[in-house]
Amino acid sequence: MHYPPDATGIAPYAGALAAGLEARHHRVSAYVAHPFYPEWRIRKGYGQWSRTENVDGVAVHRVRHYVPRPPRGIRRLVSELSFGARLLFCRFGSDSVVVAVSPALFATAMVALRIRLMRSRPRLVVWVQDIYTLGLAETKEGGGLTALVTKFVERFALSAADSVVAIHARFAEYLVAALGVDAERISIIQNWTHLAPAPEMSRRDARAALGWPTDVRLIVHTGNMGAKQGLENVVEAARLADRDGAPVKFVLVGDGGERARLEELAAGIERIQFVDPLDEVDYRRALAAADCLLVNELPGVATMAVPSKLTSYFAASRPVLAATDPTGITAGEVERAGAGVAVPAGEPRVLLDTALDLVEDVDAAVVYGSAGRRYCQDALGAEAALDAFDRVIRDVAARRADRFAVQRSIATSNG
Repeated sequence: MHYPPDATGIAPYAGALAAGLEARHHRVSAYVAHPFYPEWRIRKGYGQWSRTENVDGVAVHRVRHYVPRPPRGIRRLVSELSFGARLLFCRFGSDSVVVAVSPALFATAMVALRIRLMRSRPRLVVWVQDIYTLGLAETKEGGGLTALVTKFVERFALSAADSVVAIHARFAEYLVAALGVDAERISIIQNWTHLAPAPEMSRRDARAALGWPTDVRLIVHTGNMGAKQGLENVVEAARLADRDGAPVKFVLVGDGGERARLEELAAGIERIQFVDPLDEVDYRRALAAADCLLVNELPGVATMAVPSKLTSYFAASRPVLAATDPTGITAGEVERAGAGVAVPAGEPRVLLDTALDLVEDVDAAVVYGSAGRRYCQDALGAEAALDAFDRVIRDVAARRADRFAVQRSIATSNG
């Protein structure tokens, strides 16, 4: 569903995977939505019923689907189902390997069902970027029936796959323990840094280019503003900063289903600013302009997702502050990288006080920023991840070839 020119969330990884596989001598077609994320509004110039274009050597087929605003509850489900319905009419031959990305889970399940019903079916790889079943439990959205239906759909989609790619080891553990996926069918391939290497930019130059203030410490959060980000915590921290006269400002860059409500909550607060999504050049500037880069998650969110912004944060050479479950994936990634500090989610006073301490300790900030960039270079390289995906695709294709070879041998023997 998500694909460039959308620049946040899964889209950059989906685009890079398609282009990377094409460069590795696969013939790749991508069936995707029109760009709409995180604004949940189809971008100007797009929105045709169908459209085909060439992007980085990949044949990209875009289909129109229902885009709700705000993207909550049944509307979001209908959005995924409408995209899945369009995919039912896409062509993939029996010799293909289909890579379906979850999100969108329900569209992925529809593709899996179509493939299962085909007489001579292609192979299916499901790439798990979020775990819906776990997400419902951790965000406490939906009721018991919703959870049961979602678990059934997620289990079906994953059981139908010839191979499953998880972006974190803890994802893999959950898929095995809770959804019954065979561990031998799971490969773990971490998301990589999708920003190309570039010279570091000074904080002052970045702020000048963006027109941001130079006389205050900036705590910058980027990306989606949805339910699982729990950004009310940041609004309350900014309110406390106003009350205390603290020399900081929180900058929230991006859009999402909760942005309008967050702006209403933040009305009258001086130490918070909302910025529309940025192109790649200005996004890099926003990261460089920060004294500290912020990840914020809803209390209880621990294992359902790995924030895609982390890879960009680590590459930016800025300290990272994570307001999250201390036992969760996000806290673990920040600790593993040595890139910053984690504090409990949903505690705005702790968030503000820690942010102040972090931005005032210049030496520590340099150490954290350098460690994050080093971790990014050593562990989150795009080429290694794309090579691993190439191996998954070739292995799945080889298994299919072996099966047909056996069938031909049996047919010859019977003849």
